[in-house]
Amino acid sequence: MKRFNVKYCIFLPIVLIVTVVLWCAPHTFFGNLGNVITVTQQRTVAIFAFAALMWIFEIVPNWVTSLIVIVVSLLTISDKGLSFAMQPGDDSVFVPAKELMRAFSDPVVMLFLGGFVLAAVSSKYGMDVRLARILLKPFGKNPKSVLLGLLCVIATFSMFMSDTATAAVFLTFLAPVLSTLPENEKGRTGLALAIPLAANIGGIGTPIGTPPNATAVGVLDNNGISIQFAEWAVRMIPFVIVMILFAWMLLTFLFPFKTKEIGIEIPKVSRQKSWRDYVAWSTFGLTILLWMTENLHGLSSYVVALVPIAVYTATGVFTADDMKQIKWSILWLVAGGFALGYAMNDTGLAKALVDSIDFASMKVIFVFAGACLICYCLSNFISNSATAALLIPIMVALGKGLLQSPNADSFAAFGGQKALSVFVAMCASLAMCLPISTPSNAMASSTGLVKTHDMAKVGIIIGVTGIIFGFFWVTKIAPFPQ
Repeated sequence: MKRFNVKYCIFLPIVLIVTVVLWCAPHTFFGNLGNVITVTQQRTVAIFAFAALMWIFEIVPNWVTSLIVIVVSLLTISDKGLSFAMQPGDDSVFVPAKELMRAFSDPVVMLFLGGFVLAAVSSKYGMDVRLARILLKPFGKNPKSVLLGLLCVIATFSMFMSDTATAAVFLTFLAPVLSTLPENEKGRTGLALAIPLAANIGGIGTPIGTPPNATAVGVLDNNGISIQFAEWAVRMIPFVIVMILFAWMLLTFLFPFKTKEIGIEIPKVSRQKSWRDYVAWSTFGLTILLWMTENLHGLSSYVVALVPIAVYTATGVFTADDMKQIKWSILWLVAGGFALGYAMNDTGLAKALVDSIDFASMKVIFVFAGACLICYCLSNFISNSATAALLIPIMVALGKGLLQSPNADSFAAFGGQKALSVFVAMCASLAMCLPISTPSNAMASSTGLVKTHDMAKVGIIIGVTGIIFGFFWVTKIAPFPQ
């Protein structure tokens, strides 16, 4: 109750005061931007600040903030808004209401929905358990090998399932094993930490692995820059492999095993197979194959994402009751981020921001470093999805400005807007030094086997190393084509 009162009695008034001040302030309040800012752009600034502060303080669930953002935008900056709000007295441009509403059904939201359906079906039909048994079997019972196996398998699952669901599944398998290890066995801390590390790192591998990836793909796509599923996966899965190997070496060094043998027994699925099991497996495999061969058949990854939904619902593999398992809150959160992006672009705020910044004096490397620092710090304390939703639209707008500045060649040499957006998404996923940083961190902490200082130490080392390596990866080693 105390925490509830602090949020509503202190943080909420602060958010509302800041929002009202930005909404009503004279144009001179915005410095250089004030010379060109319109009423709808100023309202967009206020809405953006409202979203940022609400997401940071988590006064209400993040998806609720997204919904509020979309509704307020529809009422005040859309072409179907309140009549008195549509008489600003200047050259304001209003956002098409259909554009804001489209955020709920953005192609990337459909891509994520397809991923959620695949995850729900894999759990319902025991596909996740069977795959875990098959994939962990080659690693035997040597503790170091088991640790490597866990990291690899969890990372693989996290590319196609939410990190939260993946962590929950493997914590179920691992908890009985951890409980049998002696208290002076450091290795059990390493095993417990392997769950959030692999889940967070693995999600970087595909566009549907984690919401920041989807946000990056969606915002770029809405600005005429396309990243195909295979294009992302081919470049980012090798990065995941390198980081998983680094995490394995770090955990074995910091938390060496005394135990000579560990066995993780994953129970067999006892349910009897039916023809729907074969539909579930074959459709799952076909979907992954179609995503990875987009250049051959021409179907976009967004269209492919709807294939398993259609097949599973038509055959009864996925039912109305299963629909309740979908993480609709995540989809609405992502939609709110897209709506902010639409508002920034359509009102002209993004262009006004770009025009007000002196890119001629700005070093490209500082843009990457600044974006990384802000994203990493924010994402350790608030949802990585919310962080990406806030920052990536701004980064894309900055990228447009850099491409039109004297530093255009330098920015292009660093990979341009694709590299900057993907890098920010990576930074969000690599922020994992606190129990509150990600749900999978919280789950690992709840076991009682992971001390906060151990999680912070490993999280910071993995995060900083991953960010530095990731910068060179997306800009030099495996850049996206421009």
